[in-house]
Amino acid sequence: MSAAHVIADDAEALAVAASLAAEFRKGAAERDARRLLPHAEVERLSASGLLAVSVPAEFGGADVGATTLAEIFRLLATADASLAQIPQSHFVYVSVLRRQGTHEQRKFFFSEVLAGRRFGNAQSEAGTRHVQDLRTRLAPQADGSYVLDGVKQYSTGALFADFIPVLARAEDDTLHVAYVPRDAPGLTVVDDWDGMGQRTTASGTVRLESVPVPADRVVPHHLTFRGPQLHGAVAQLLHTAIDTGIASGALAEAVEFVRTKSRPWFESVDEGHATAAEDSLLIQRFGELAIRVRAAEALLREAARAVGTADVDLTDDSAAAASIAVATAKVAAAEAAVELGSALFEVAGTRSALDSLGLHRHWRDARTHSLHDPARWKVQHIGRYVLNGTRPPRHGLL
Repeated sequence: MSAAHVIADDAEALAVAASLAAEFRKGAAERDARRLLPHAEVERLSASGLLAVSVPAEFGGADVGATTLAEIFRLLATADASLAQIPQSHFVYVSVLRRQGTHEQRKFFFSEVLAGRRFGNAQSEAGTRHVQDLRTRLAPQADGSYVLDGVKQYSTGALFADFIPVLARAEDDTLHVAYVPRDAPGLTVVDDWDGMGQRTTASGTVRLESVPVPADRVVPHHLTFRGPQLHGAVAQLLHTAIDTGIASGALAEAVEFVRTKSRPWFESVDEGHATAAEDSLLIQRFGELAIRVRAAEALLREAARAVGTADVDLTDDSAAAASIAVATAKVAAAEAAVELGSALFEVAGTRSALDSLGLHRHWRDARTHSLHDPARWKVQHIGRYVLNGTRPPRHGLL
């Protein structure tokens, strides 16, 4: 791998993200239709320096703010929701190192990230009682190192990764993250993801069979949740940005289709409208959809500002306010993404449903991504906070 570009600041990060989004948009429908895994595009992300923008300034990174990070993901998702999803865990596990890594761990891994190396994830497991019931175990060895054993599903980014952060429990049941090289002995990545949406994330299976892990590659993640934290808020902010980007991208495709391809309904022609874009009923619907998208974008920005504010002065109250702001934005963004993905066909007409056009990818991506964690529980925590002042739990999903 050649050396990656190092982005200097927030403004450059946004410019690079916008440029890459325009580039990635061109092949998004074909990649989705043929399930062409975006190896070349992921390499472009690395080479651009975009994957290193959250590295702290003291280690040579741009250390961009939460508002910039959210906008990067929103821009990428307007073009290709799968490509936007792939680096989500990368940034989450950079954040874990920022909070719980030793100086030497941060020095090593941040240098790797600045050079263009990527983190994936081996986090979720299937067949357990619930999402936080993990069977993967980190067993200590006589020489101070560890051995990993377990099976992970939904491992987005693992197939494209240089290091795979593995979420595992130690002998005392505490939660740790082991940063394991992609080519470590005993580690196998299986490309068996067959979701109806986000088809090219390669979110398949990771098998861990007596995988050796040096002690200096293990981070005590359980310590993250012993005080006020933004781990969940940051992770959910990026998911929110992806949903918002899907909604924005679907609206843009609908606008382009109606302007250039849709025929006016005959009754609209009888009223003197020569094109579909002049149809007063379509104009009304586009106004409604634009409001939904603008609201999601505004809530995303507000949530990002809340995260940034809390990061400057992290307390129980500021962390709670940030988590609630992100949860609010996430609920609205998921609803907007699913609605826009469906409404695209409503406004564009019969021809838009042709499989060859691939416009259904927006709805499939939105519906698949919005299942990541249930909105109904976010609404519950929002209600408890507003009505009774109850702070949300510190479990990493808020």
